[in-house]
Amino acid sequence: MASGLGVVVIGRNEGQRLERCLRSLAHGADQVLYVDSGSSDGSPHLARSLGVEVLALDMGQPFTAARARNEGFAALQRLLPSLRLVQFVDGDCEVDAGWLATAQAFLVRHPHVAVVCGRRRERFPQRSVYNLLCDLEWDTPIGEAKACGGDALMRADAFAAVGGFRSGLIAGEEPELCVRLRARGWKVWRLDVEMTLHDAGMTRFSQWWRRSLRAGHAYAEGAYLHGQAPERHWLRESRRAWVWGLGIPLATLLACLALGAWGLALLLVYPLQAWRLARRGGRSVRENWLRAVFLVLGKFPEMLGQLRFLHQHFMAGKPALIEYK
Repeated sequence: MASGLGVVVIGRNEGQRLERCLRSLAHGADQVLYVDSGSSDGSPHLARSLGVEVLALDMGQPFTAARARNEGFAALQRLLPSLRLVQFVDGDCEVDAGWLATAQAFLVRHPHVAVVCGRRRERFPQRSVYNLLCDLEWDTPIGEAKACGGDALMRADAFAAVGGFRSGLIAGEEPELCVRLRARGWKVWRLDVEMTLHDAGMTRFSQWWRRSLRAGHAYAEGAYLHGQAPERHWLRESRRAWVWGLGIPLATLLACLALGAWGLALLLVYPLQAWRLARRGGRSVRENWLRAVFLVLGKFPEMLGQLRFLHQHFMAGKPALIEYK
């Protein structure tokens, strides 16, 4: 059923994870292309040994995942002129054996849907709390959605018609693409089926902090691009980062200047907010509390990510990647 279906895999120094990814795509697609962004671990050679076409990016130009996917899509069109559907996948993900056929069949039955995605799971959620947080983050509602993540099957003509990903974005490029697709009348859909196994490999607090910093940067840039009505893209997320990450600490400082140590009572809003969020969770008690605590704590790096975007944008600075691996 793979007529006109191609795959773009992006990665850098993924090693065994890339091998798992490419082997999981051995069947089900007409063409698989691996886009390498300056690996030093032999990833291009590994991909070629598995019979996969390789595109090595010119690392003299600013790198983003969005740019890698766009260049991969353009190369895939040349390799497969009959391209109708393109699966984007990160090189640290293993694709479920039934995903491509299921997703392709769904798009055939639903011509108004441009993007379809399924359940991305973390491969080793038990290895660290940070891996577990990723797994919880990806457990999103089923049905019509506003956005997809890095793994998704898309209609090639719809993707090309909106100009693909915005290459200059260092994060949040998938939701931004979906904003433009939905503005053209297309729909995004999430299926209740397994799609990919992801290997985040996050074992340190510093990795989680940088990942949250990147999220804050993405929220700020997304709101700058599409924050106006009716979309209001990531406007709420940006405002929450400012309120919880900066507004309340400043209010606490002013309260201490006026009331002394009693002003520190304002900080109680943080555990109260975590308690409120934990009560709303639908998982185990442990998972609900972990998610709630880190959602509250995450507002601080998200706020710093907002500041980073503002500095780069208004001071004419060049956006730099924020990597956590």
